[in-house]
Amino acid sequence: MNISPETPPWPAIDPSYGDVILRRFQDEDAAMAMKLATDPYVPTVGTLPANATQDEALAWVERQRQHHIRGTGLAFSIADAATNHCLGQIGLWLRELGAGRAQAGYAVSPDARGRGVAADALEALQDFAWTIPDLHRIELYIEPWNTASVRTAENAGFSCEGLLRSHQEIAGTRRDMLLYASVRQAAQ
Repeated sequence: MNISPETPPWPAIDPSYGDVILRRFQDEDAAMAMKLATDPYVPTVGTLPANATQDEALAWVERQRQHHIRGTGLAFSIADAATNHCLGQIGLWLRELGAGRAQAGYAVSPDARGRGVAADALEALQDFAWTIPDLHRIELYIEPWNTASVRTAENAGFSCEGLLRSHQEIAGTRRDMLLYASVRQAAQ
């Protein structure tokens, strides 16, 4: 494996919180990716094509597995702790680890929403993230209209630090983003 020296090792024990575990992606998780690809928003902010075919979903799963190898971060399958069934994806992106920062992002399959899956996954991700010695801050960027994601961030203990106007382009339009963060001092 060609893992960057800054990239932490894959966790020896799958992080978990509440009813979810965060584990490596498996080929059968492509079924969840196909459901996620039907969401009108998710394909605009990542590499999962809208209405993905089986082959496109499998390729997306493989890209999730490659993040750690390339040193860009860790992409976890959010799985039901009782059944191991994939419910979504969550990632810890480490491009700014040298500065003590990481970004997190998550998406939950439409059929698993409204049950606190994303908040549990974000809690599990934080528990793992704070084992990385050089990490002091985890950031989330959330569009202001996305009240479910705002609720997820707040339920997982993230604080809103402000509005970043015209922060990034999504689907050809400049978008405002709320900046949410969790810092090591507050997390311990």
